[in-house]
Amino acid sequence: MKNQHLYLTALLASLALFTSCSTEYRDTYIDTDLESTALENEINNISAIGALQLMRDNSQASIPQDPKNPITQAKIDLGKLLFHETGLALSPKKSESMNTYSCASCHHSKAGFQSGMKQGIGEGGTGFGLFGEARKMKTTYDATSVDIQPIRSPSILNVAYQDVMLWNGQFGATKTNAGTEGEWTQGTPKETNSLGFEGVETQAIAGLDVHRLKCDPEMIRSNITYKTLFDEAYPNIAENERYTKLQAALAIAAYERTVVASEAPFQKWLLGQKDAMNDKEKIGAQLFFGKAKCYSCHSGPGLNGMEFHALGMNDLLGADVLGIVDEATKKGRGGFTKNPEDDYKFKTPTLYNLKDLNFLGHGGSFTSVREIIEYKNNAVSENNEVPQNRISTQFTPLELTPEEIGQLTAFVENGLYDNNLDRYVPESLPTGQCFPNADAASKADIGCD
Repeated sequence: MKNQHLYLTALLASLALFTSCSTEYRDTYIDTDLESTALENEINNISAIGALQLMRDNSQASIPQDPKNPITQAKIDLGKLLFHETGLALSPKKSESMNTYSCASCHHSKAGFQSGMKQGIGEGGTGFGLFGEARKMKTTYDATSVDIQPIRSPSILNVAYQDVMLWNGQFGATKTNAGTEGEWTQGTPKETNSLGFEGVETQAIAGLDVHRLKCDPEMIRSNITYKTLFDEAYPNIAENERYTKLQAALAIAAYERTVVASEAPFQKWLLGQKDAMNDKEKIGAQLFFGKAKCYSCHSGPGLNGMEFHALGMNDLLGADVLGIVDEATKKGRGGFTKNPEDDYKFKTPTLYNLKDLNFLGHGGSFTSVREIIEYKNNAVSENNEVPQNRISTQFTPLELTPEEIGQLTAFVENGLYDNNLDRYVPESLPTGQCFPNADAASKADIGCD
């Protein structure tokens, strides 16, 4: 009886504490199955759980691929190295930058495969910092010679779930870009669409020339590791065509397609690990798929989407911006299609791995996830150059409370954050060079001899 009395007293005390501190309990977001059930209900209203999985059954075979560039492990292994290879920096405008930059200069794992800066810098850049934030233009360069973008570098994370690439979607010959053949201008990177590949492959092919990179067949043949990898990736390609820009680019594209945030807590939750997210993040996910209607644009496994929207965000601005943002860039999709109805529309980006970035939006005008959610919640255009009649009809107030904004922010920042992207980075390169940059300042920052 005494033990039963003590047990009952403790139980009543616990209930009293729970009742009197219900607000505090809510704020601690102790994980429960109730929020998982509520989240499942929200998702089931619009999509199947499996349709949101980046890698179904943990199989690379489930990742979308270009029929003209089947993914093989040999291609992935080769592309992983070439993507980071500073030894491809063989076409710089200034010889001092030979072998100092790579694809990964503007798309590296430390920044969620973005640049970590408002503007990514390839040739002509120096330094790295901790996650690319300290890279700047060399004093021997200017805005006409440095390889810098007039728009924020998009991520390669989850690009397998897009059929066109870049903010304006100009790369990609099929599906979304069907009917744009008249804009595949000869003598420009857009002409690469004529090869008939999807966006990831087209950008990889065009990007090598645009960013002053070169696949030198003699360099490949003289490096036993690279030669073996090319031979394994393309056994049916004649040797005189095997060690070329096209095959290098297709390997890079195969690798890029496998760079997915499949270890993010939300992805683990989708696979049945219900405690992968805490309750605050689950409530944020409920808002994402429910009240806030984020999923109406950020859809599919990559939470990106193949639609273009005008949200009135600023273009690149400020004294730190190098070069001039031309009118075609400002017009986004319209700058490519020449259709006025597409003016100021930009492709919907992935929402994975944004927490570490200090610049968001196509012009880098937002400094945090919460800030951009608040912008969408208020739905007031910040760019006076964008006519109101061009603003998307979906850009309307979300009517979220400050608490709900915090919950939604927690889901995007933490639930969609894969903290193991280094698995997509090689330990070293066959050339022995430093990466993602190999200029003196970057070597010092990275700790590479």
